[in-house]
Amino acid sequence: MSSVRQFISIAIGIALFLFFLFVNPFDLSPQATKVAAVAALMITWWVSEAMPMPVVALLPLILFPSMGISKIDEAAAPYANPIIFLFLGGFLIGLAIEKWNLHKRIAMNIVRITGTSGDRIVLGFIIATGFLSMWLSNTATTMMMFPIAMSVIKVMEDNHKGPGNLHNLSICLMMAIAYASNLGGMATIIGTPPNVAYVAFLEKHNHYTFDFREWMMVCAPLAWILLFCLYFVMVKVLYPNNIPFDGLAKKIIKGELQKMGKLSAPEKRVLFVFVLTATLWITRDLINNMQVVILTNMQVDIINDVQAVAKLDDTMIAVFGAVLLFIIPSGSKEEGATKQLLEWSDTNHMAWGILLLFGGGISLATQLEKAGLVQLLGQWIAGFSTGGFWFVFIVAIASIFISEVMSNVAQVIVFAPVIAGVAEALHMNPLQLGLAMTLGASCAGMLPMGTPPNAIVFASHRLKLKHMLTTGFVMNMIAATLISLFCWYLLPVFVKGI
Repeated sequence: MSSVRQFISIAIGIALFLFFLFVNPFDLSPQATKVAAVAALMITWWVSEAMPMPVVALLPLILFPSMGISKIDEAAAPYANPIIFLFLGGFLIGLAIEKWNLHKRIAMNIVRITGTSGDRIVLGFIIATGFLSMWLSNTATTMMMFPIAMSVIKVMEDNHKGPGNLHNLSICLMMAIAYASNLGGMATIIGTPPNVAYVAFLEKHNHYTFDFREWMMVCAPLAWILLFCLYFVMVKVLYPNNIPFDGLAKKIIKGELQKMGKLSAPEKRVLFVFVLTATLWITRDLINNMQVVILTNMQVDIINDVQAVAKLDDTMIAVFGAVLLFIIPSGSKEEGATKQLLEWSDTNHMAWGILLLFGGGISLATQLEKAGLVQLLGQWIAGFSTGGFWFVFIVAIASIFISEVMSNVAQVIVFAPVIAGVAEALHMNPLQLGLAMTLGASCAGMLPMGTPPNAIVFASHRLKLKHMLTTGFVMNMIAATLISLFCWYLLPVFVKGI
């Protein structure tokens, strides 16, 4: 961002802060006026990116106590929300996977299995990227897959002499990596920051507690249907390549795998921790229920001996998996390799700012609700709708297009309490609206600045803005429709308490 644009963005944020504080255009109570002023400042700076988003997220620690909105301990408590440690654990597991190149091996093998015709190459990259994005950040996934795709495109351009459209293949591969990184993350709670932000909001406000298994039951099928739609739209409708099987692409994949050799000791151990953690996430409720049955059969008074029950939750499991990585020896004999699978110096590469962003967002959302602003905004929006399926669709499509110009994390942090207020005013289930808003925030595909993966592939110069606009718009409409159908019809079937 240029210095002039940054100065203007900062000035606008301060002007809105002072306007809400002293003019009070909505005739709010003194406490609500202060919270609204802080919210206007933070949202403006988030949207305009006047300063790094994690830095803006620290403002509640300064402004809430100094303005008498809350005490410092109350403002700081959300920065230690359990959901933040869930994401911390997921980050550390992802770091270990990347450190020992396990992610590259998984991606290569998936592409090798799917085949090497033009369509199969695209399908292989979509599957590999989508799967990895379920567990790693979309940015890290794109950065890992991008050079692999570029090498495949370059070799085929240099050597392919048969029929087909190599230009369309390159467009498809670039967009497949970006969009699959965004869509794949929808499948798990830790797959993308908006999911974590929304689950944190739900748990903080006692609307509902999503566990890892329930989220995957609803969102994983949706994510994979969207990935299949992405494949169909690109290779069958918009950019058919008609390239038959090519031994060169197969040779590249085979050569890369041969260079990597067999699974190394560190890869095996990281894979073990990854599988163990994922298994515990999926079977958490089963394990907890088994403990209750066993203690009941042993005639143990569970109420009086509740501490004897090691009740698992997703945060405990994530942190357990992360801690194991710092304990288990790597077993690597390569020169310069670390003794353990992870060492603290490895965390220099972790996105600590995301954790601060969550904390600041939760702190702001808490005060917005406490001041009654969420309820007021919800009642105002509800006055324009009668609810029902079409309102879920409107929320989903609005969320998708807003995410094209606004950070999807900030978007969920800002709008989660608003959507909850709307749902309450319309007597709708807040999960159906909230999940539609959250999942929609991960679907931005029309503009390069929509998500980091979009920007990465656009910088390749292999596609033009018109390609991204066309494909993104089509996928936005498909995503809004499918998200609405899933949230309205299938969410009540798969998730208890709906």
